[in-house]
Amino acid sequence: MTQKRKITKECIHTLEFKASIKVHQHPDINNQLNKALKRGNTDKRKVNIIFQDDEGVITMNTTIWAYGTKYVCFKGGVWIPKSRLIEIEF
Repeated sequence: MTQKRKITKECIHTLEFKASIKVHQHPDINNQLNKALKRGNTDKRKVNIIFQDDEGVITMNTTIWAYGTKYVCFKGGVWIPKSRLIEIEF
């Protein structure tokens, strides 16, 4: 199993998402995003987000504020590509 790096959302700006990487996403990732969005905006609760940058797999405990077809947004206007999401743990 690949080692996951733990980061805070304040460190996302140091990550790179330039490489063309195909990530194996959880088959129910859109439902996970909907559930995480509700949990963050309504219940003010965090989730563990597992995603991949150009260096490897990362885990982060935070809230999801919004998402669209290409990006996921966290507090403070911090974004990651939706295509790099692997899974959301509750």
